[in-house]
Amino acid sequence: MSLQMVSSVSNSSLLQPGFSLMNFDGHVFFFGQKGWPKRSCPTGVFLLDIKQNEVKMKPAFFSKDSCYLPPLRYPALCTLRSNARSDEYQYIIHGGKTPNNDLSDKIYFMSLVSKNSKKMTFQCSEKDLGGDVPEARYGHTINVVHSRGKSMSVIFGGRSYTPLAQRTTEKWNSVVDCLPSVFLIDFEFGCCTSYILPELQDGLSFHVSIAKDDTIYILGGHSLQNNTRSPNLYKLKIDLPLGSPAVSCTILPGGISVSSAIVTQTSDTEFVLVGGYHSDNQKRLVCNTIVLEDSKIEIVENVSPEWTPDIKHCRMWFGCDMGKGSVLLGIPGANKQLIPDANYFYILRCKGAEEDKEEELTTQICSQASSEDPGDSTPFEDSEEFCFSGEANSFDMDDTDTYNEDDEEDESETGYWITCSASCSIDANTWVPFYSTELNKPAMILCSSGAGHWVHAQCMDLSETMLLRLSEANVKYFCNKHVDLNKGLQTPQKVGCLKKQPMKPLRRKKTMKLSTSTKKSFLRRLFE
Repeated sequence: MSLQMVSSVSNSSLLQPGFSLMNFDGHVFFFGQKGWPKRSCPTGVFLLDIKQNEVKMKPAFFSKDSCYLPPLRYPALCTLRSNARSDEYQYIIHGGKTPNNDLSDKIYFMSLVSKNSKKMTFQCSEKDLGGDVPEARYGHTINVVHSRGKSMSVIFGGRSYTPLAQRTTEKWNSVVDCLPSVFLIDFEFGCCTSYILPELQDGLSFHVSIAKDDTIYILGGHSLQNNTRSPNLYKLKIDLPLGSPAVSCTILPGGISVSSAIVTQTSDTEFVLVGGYHSDNQKRLVCNTIVLEDSKIEIVENVSPEWTPDIKHCRMWFGCDMGKGSVLLGIPGANKQLIPDANYFYILRCKGAEEDKEEELTTQICSQASSEDPGDSTPFEDSEEFCFSGEANSFDMDDTDTYNEDDEEDESETGYWITCSASCSIDANTWVPFYSTELNKPAMILCSSGAGHWVHAQCMDLSETMLLRLSEANVKYFCNKHVDLNKGLQTPQKVGCLKKQPMKPLRRKKTMKLSTSTKKSFLRRLFE
């Protein structure tokens, strides 16, 4: 094994615990950034272009008929082939967390539709399911099994939010283990079926699963209910006859009590288990080799790499499988860095140079890790791992624009850490998320008084319901200081005058016009 530090990673702040990697034709793509995508890369999917020990992130492209794929963190992800030996494949993405900390229950298919020397174009589609549909979750695994010429997807484990009826204000975003049910999904007909097996008693998340033909091996994992890491090794066998599927589970000896481990494949039958955690605050620096042969599994301890002092002493680490026996590892950067979210990255190569040649990987790996940012609900989750089937080679895309975070709007101009009012209590060093929509910055709202200024929603005592209503409605908001002044300056709303019907003019009576001689004759007769 060899460990090499990546000297430079462009926009490394986007690579936070919870992201995924997808490998198409030997090219690795990053998916699941922290926060919503911006205009420089609205798809949120990047090519990791590795050259001379440097990693550059370049925006990916999607076809016009693609559906929107949100930046999901901690999803379950694996490849789907028409059969176990097929060269063509697509990725299945299920569940995960959105940037708003909502959990997704949707399932997406992502495939490569065109490729040239300058860009690769993807197509993403959403699949509707029926039957026993798995609830929204994260930290679970998904695999595809092949039996009797048929294929099915298997979902197991994960965590979800406490049901709405059981939530309280203090623990609104608390999470619980999902039930230890095994879900079989037939994508041809779009139906799901759940199975409850007596051998699976506790819910597991951030475990490792390896699928080969009609068998899935489940190793390790963490149970929130018991706060334990399972030492059991489970063997799931799925038989797909013409009738109903048959699912069985066997508990095998020789398991490892670990969570958040990373698995990479080094040959058709060998895998390397890297890292993970013995306990909440104790990293697992030992590596193991997993051998699958003749429907048997063997786990032996392997020679560990020479870990650097930074890796040995850091509290958390995270990473993912790059395929072909390589692993990308990340550790938090020092507090003295100019960019607080930046991390340091290493590439661990588990194969020797003579073994590093092109080969087809037909066995699927799916593993989940448990590292979340400090703002999430489970603070001790510290790693992440994913599925891949090829090496992270780079290809020439020099004519394609490299993603540059400097092109984005400078969020510092909005002053997230300003003193917004006399009663402002927001401190960058002590702040913790208050609203469920907050990630690593406090929610702010614009006061429309004068030229306008930003204030913290929490300092204005806004409820989450009111904050969401104001953000959706096109209305002006005035902070606590200016709301009374605004009322005093408001003028009554102009009321339109009532339209009056014009009065009809009075008709003048006609009079008879008398001559002068007639008047004199009339007067003479009157006085006689």
